[in-house]
Amino acid sequence: MADRVLFVCHANLCRSPMAEHLARRLLADRPVTVASAGTDAMDGLGMHPYAMEVVAESGADAAAFRTRALRPEYLVDATLVLTATRRQRSICTALAPSALHRTFTLHQFGRLAAAAEPPVESADDPLRAAVAAAAQARGRLQPAAPDEDDLRDPIGGAAADFRRCAEEIERSLRPLAALIGAAG
Repeated sequence: MADRVLFVCHANLCRSPMAEHLARRLLADRPVTVASAGTDAMDGLGMHPYAMEVVAESGADAAAFRTRALRPEYLVDATLVLTATRRQRSICTALAPSALHRTFTLHQFGRLAAAAEPPVESADDPLRAAVAAAAQARGRLQPAAPDEDDLRDPIGGAAADFRRCAEEIERSLRPLAALIGAAG
């Protein structure tokens, strides 16, 4: 069974679905599945039109995407939970305390993965090995300013704001993809 990365934002309309689709492309050759949900999402809505545009520009089709409200079982089943903000990270760990050590903001995990030392040997479970390596890097890095951990919500902005958000997401995901590659 493939490991799962769960992306979480507020309404599951913009940031987490863009992250889901970008991660699916970046991790296509890895035994990892990706999903998303929102802490305050209503089930069954389509993605924001500008987010759909960004996803289409990356080569994916988001027409079938539907929002999902966050449920504790999604968190329990995930190998790694990446949230858009510190507030959402807190909500996730309150809903599923067992997910605490594998729940990070997307920016936080990107910094940790970039600073992590890759596992020396190839792991049978590269995502779990990547999460463990990133968690070990936590003690070597200075904490970031709180606002550096939050991914700004582009809702209410122009298409360019959604593109900038997607670029930030991809910058944070690249170290994860590299670390999984090094672990596997």
